[in-house]
Amino acid sequence: MEIIIKLSQFLLSLSLLIILHELGHFIPAKLFKTRVEKFYLFFDVKYSLLKKKIGETEYGIGWLPLGGYVKISGMIDESMDKEQMALPPKPWEFRSKPAWQRLIIMLGGVTVNFILAFIIYIGMAFAYGDAYITMEDFKDGLLIENPAMINTGFKTGDKILAVDGNKIVKFDNDLNMEIAMGKEILIERNGVQQTIKMPIDFIDNFSRGEKTIALVDIRVPFVVAAVSEESKNTALQPKDVLLSLNGQKIKYLDEAKTILEKNKGKTIPATVLRDQKETQVQVIVNKEGMLGVQLGGLNDESLGKLGYYKITKQSYTFLESIPVGLEKGKNKLIGYGNQLKVMFNPETKAYKQVGGFYAIFNIFPETWSWEVFWNITAILSIMLGVMNLLPIPALDGGHVMFLLYEIVSGKKPSDKFLENAQIVGFVLLITLLVFANGNDIYKAIVGR
Repeated sequence: MEIIIKLSQFLLSLSLLIILHELGHFIPAKLFKTRVEKFYLFFDVKYSLLKKKIGETEYGIGWLPLGGYVKISGMIDESMDKEQMALPPKPWEFRSKPAWQRLIIMLGGVTVNFILAFIIYIGMAFAYGDAYITMEDFKDGLLIENPAMINTGFKTGDKILAVDGNKIVKFDNDLNMEIAMGKEILIERNGVQQTIKMPIDFIDNFSRGEKTIALVDIRVPFVVAAVSEESKNTALQPKDVLLSLNGQKIKYLDEAKTILEKNKGKTIPATVLRDQKETQVQVIVNKEGMLGVQLGGLNDESLGKLGYYKITKQSYTFLESIPVGLEKGKNKLIGYGNQLKVMFNPETKAYKQVGGFYAIFNIFPETWSWEVFWNITAILSIMLGVMNLLPIPALDGGHVMFLLYEIVSGKKPSDKFLENAQIVGFVLLITLLVFANGNDIYKAIVGR
């Protein structure tokens, strides 16, 4: 069932992005009275799953889910329709339109992608608001267990003050990415500030390690959610909060793990908070340094009452959501641009982490969440927009590059040149596609 949920989210998001992107080309083409011969979701190599002709346009769904396209008359594109291009230009063809109209048609797809992302972020701000913890509230610092972070010099208890000179005000879902992309991290450790320089190949180091462990996380208390049937610790009960072990006071789960590791196979005294009262119990530490219990069970409100963190929840009116969503979209756009710079820098070795369709598929969770779905769709829309703007022939950015040359110089590149450029761009795209999806296969085989 989980795989069906993941696949449904993946296909819904991909289909939405493709259709809206192609509509971005379709609508200005029709406004400028340019004939659109085909409008397809997915590619119809040899045959289509569904198709219907309405007016001059054939609408359909292809069988190859690698994207989609609109075929515009008189345009040199992936169809490589040389027969049509060999005939004299017709008034309804793309090549007969002024350069500024052709430019608008080509920019339509990425424009829709960016607008969609901003609309989603505005809608999410209105529907879900914000939830975060201010960095000032982390009196005892953050949890740092990822090997890549530890090898770089970070320790649990460090407070993250700034990344590349930008002050960190709150802990939210974007902090880990900011740290991964950062060059210098200002921290406070035991009351002393210091700067840690991130290795140029940090992303590669992180990706070769345990990627399921966040770079930085919240330190949480040791809370018993349930006691397993095999556990000998019947003295423990659900909702118990561990306050001390073997005479040592503890506040956080990571502190408890250290003490348990040192007392494998022993029975030691413990203090738990139960029904708002401190209770003394004896606990048995197994050979693995564990108590045989399931952890968790405290909600945000309970963490606040116990004096750990105050979760700030902020809701917005529709008008307030607009600047909040625009700011979020702007930050995501800049952030993705920075990621591309890192990817294209060979020294970072981040190119090893380029993924294909399987990597995108794995971003989606196994349970349905509209909030997560829209958040992923928004960032994918930004990614699609930015990637299509790259000045590679066969991409929108390649067409835009040649159109700008034509507008500036007053000279239109020959059809033969554009055909050759399209072939080169197509080969390059296929190479990138094979590389990205080959990375997915390699990681699946080696397990990382």
